[in-house]
Amino acid sequence: MRINNNIQALNTYNRLTINNDALAKSLEKLSSGMRINRAGDDAAGLAISEKMRSQIRGLNQAQRNAQDAISLIQTAEGALNEVHSILQRMRELAVQAANDTNTDADRNAIQNEVDQLVSEIDRIANTTEFNTKKLLDGTVIGIKPAVNGTYGINNNSSLTSDDIQVVSEAAIQNGSKVNGAITIVRIGTGTTYGNFEIRDSFGNKIANGTGSTVGVNLSVSGITLIVEFEDTVLATSAVTLKLQNIDNMKVGESITLTLTAYQDAQTDTSKAITTQIGANTGQTMQIGIDSMKGIDLGVIDNNGNTIKVNTKYAASAAIAVLDNAISKVSEQRSRLGAYQNRLEHTINNLGTASENLTASESRIRDVDMAKEMMNYTKNNILMQAATAMLAQANQLPQAVLQLLR
Repeated sequence: MRINNNIQALNTYNRLTINNDALAKSLEKLSSGMRINRAGDDAAGLAISEKMRSQIRGLNQAQRNAQDAISLIQTAEGALNEVHSILQRMRELAVQAANDTNTDADRNAIQNEVDQLVSEIDRIANTTEFNTKKLLDGTVIGIKPAVNGTYGINNNSSLTSDDIQVVSEAAIQNGSKVNGAITIVRIGTGTTYGNFEIRDSFGNKIANGTGSTVGVNLSVSGITLIVEFEDTVLATSAVTLKLQNIDNMKVGESITLTLTAYQDAQTDTSKAITTQIGANTGQTMQIGIDSMKGIDLGVIDNNGNTIKVNTKYAASAAIAVLDNAISKVSEQRSRLGAYQNRLEHTINNLGTASENLTASESRIRDVDMAKEMMNYTKNNILMQAATAMLAQANQLPQAVLQLLR
């Protein structure tokens, strides 16, 4: 028998320490609700769950981003709703001014209201913003779809070139009156003009070229001119379509210009609103909003002049201009609605992905409380048993005293 080293007590103490550590870990898991509280609990599980956590938080933030984008779209769409109302009122005034029961004084009064309405369109375009970001002034154009447009010239009396009011289109931007010519500015990039040709309503080619000016004889009544552009050109350059012999048109004769830009929709990501709709890099969505200023809608020309309704001829031409402006605003609102519908589906998808990833992360990281309570109960009993046995082991050396009597 030995008294210097109580092997039984040392063994029991070792088991007591192990049981104490296990009990402490069980208490930690039960109190935190986490199976993994430190890397030592499950190194691989920790690494996997941390990656999942970054994805979950990214998905949740992407949901909020998409909701913010919807709010931005609704702000722009709300402003365009008012622009639509203004354009409808302007068209109503143009129809009124085209009627010859009005005097010059009446038309001047109508013109005054039209001028104010045009100013309000520009004010809305220049001041509509979301979180200080301008929405309708052309700074977030981003995506420019190729569109068609038409412009009708009707001779109800003695039409002269000065009576022509030029249409401004999305694909034929900023049309202006230049000495009886229609100036067509083509949107695009590059350093040279693209090819174009002009056909009549039967598809017969009247003229074509690559320069900036082409003349077309308008001596034929009821002709429809189709101007087709094949590729992109400078946004700041113009093609001038000279309408010859327009003064020879008889009363009741008309001309229709169909303007078609044959080019793919262009995306300028440097201007588009980029919305991060995913947890990872590159998972973005581009939102583009056209400029809704008066000059872009065609109710203001390049010289800053407001659309005119002060003569019956100008008022008649203004109706076509306003139809195109209304169509452009409708197209933009439709596009905004499409963005919003897409984002709503995006939010639903992000929510589902976040839910599934959270469930996966929970299975790795969270503790099973019922199972851990079993471990805690076992470790608690072992701890109490080890404590009792240590007390017994400490009593064993006292048996030596019996030999010393």
